[in-house]
Amino acid sequence: MASRWVGLTGIKAAHFSFIRVWMLFLIFFLFPGVASGRIYIDVNAPSIPKFNIAIPDFKDLGSDKGHAELSTEMPAVISNDLDLSGYFNPMDKGAFFEEKGVALTSGSINFKDWSVIGAELLLKGGYTCIGSRLEVEIRLFDVFWGRQILGKRALGDISRYRHLMHRLSNEIILKLTGHNGISLTRLAFVGNATGNREIYVCDYDGYNVRPITRDKTIALLPRWSPDGKDIAYNSYKHGGPMLYLKNMASGAVRRLSGRSGLNIGASWAPDGKEIALTMSHEGNPDIFTINLEGKILQQLIKHWGIDVSPAFSPDGDKIAFVSNRSGSPQIYVLDIKSGREERLTYEGPYNTSPSWSSLDRIAFVSMEGGKFNICTMDASGGRLRKLTDNAGNNEDPCWSPDGRYIAFSSSREGRYHIYIMNANGQNQRKVTSEKGEQTAPSWAPE
Repeated sequence: MASRWVGLTGIKAAHFSFIRVWMLFLIFFLFPGVASGRIYIDVNAPSIPKFNIAIPDFKDLGSDKGHAELSTEMPAVISNDLDLSGYFNPMDKGAFFEEKGVALTSGSINFKDWSVIGAELLLKGGYTCIGSRLEVEIRLFDVFWGRQILGKRALGDISRYRHLMHRLSNEIILKLTGHNGISLTRLAFVGNATGNREIYVCDYDGYNVRPITRDKTIALLPRWSPDGKDIAYNSYKHGGPMLYLKNMASGAVRRLSGRSGLNIGASWAPDGKEIALTMSHEGNPDIFTINLEGKILQQLIKHWGIDVSPAFSPDGDKIAFVSNRSGSPQIYVLDIKSGREERLTYEGPYNTSPSWSSLDRIAFVSMEGGKFNICTMDASGGRLRKLTDNAGNNEDPCWSPDGRYIAFSSSREGRYHIYIMNANGQNQRKVTSEKGEQTAPSWAPE
């Protein structure tokens, strides 16, 4: 019986590959004028099939053989980038075969052999080291047609080879989807590896983690500015939860709001000139905006209920927020100009943590059966979709700058770590594995 199912799976895979090959045939031969500009992957499709890509070890093309480790480490970075994108299935190198020579041109490649193992795309790479400098060349091929799709070179310092690979990954994704990749973006998050809650930043894939606070107390809710130059966050280092601003270039930190009571949940306006947050200096927790000197500009929400977690819309004309005015935490939206408020969530007893994407969709946390899951909806509360299920508690959603990915924290392995997934919930991948727990991610622009 098992062999029968394996056979059926193989038949389905072969049938799917045939369909894609036939589509490529139509494009190349019936519409030759657009073949060179073809977009292979439709990132707006409801479900995106993955392309099998083979990435063999890179070839050392130079005379300095002192960095042999780069032959495997560099393609591993690109392989992980393409896997995290959700558009590719990097193939196991155990299925690869040795090719003679170091040439990267199509004439030196036996595409039939790569096709036999199921590869649809092939990425070849070579590098040269001279002193501390590194030059890398990659070439991407369509295996079926035996044609080069992309050729790129990158030059930089050997110590920053990961950055170079992220740049090349973005070039591959741009070529095949028509959209920029996320490989050069960063995350901020809360970690408790030291026993205290501090703010950390890392590359989007979880590498190059470093602390940006050493308050030795509780730091919470980091939020990148729209230009990526500053992070607003809360800290208890001087008593209650006050709002601080850290400049990432100079390292300078200054207090933005230290009013009595709460000063929490910062959300940057799209123009980067003001911040919405919850303050309770007048007694009740309500939502205000302040400028970057900490001056109150406007009280957006005034209600007897508790109003928290503001999130600006992409155009800055609205904010989503959480209120318990109906008896339980639910998500509402405020039109800032008219002052009109509207409830968006009605399903479930607990909905919180709204995050508004650049593509005008709202991610939030919803409780079901005692567990927290990430859901999305459109700006009017419709087209509700649950993205996580039966995988621990999933909280703190935030969008990538392009609105095509969501970072979130999950306890599915016991402790909380940061994960990313495509906006449709596919391809959920863990990106942090630090000591302790990592929560409350914020995604920086490139």
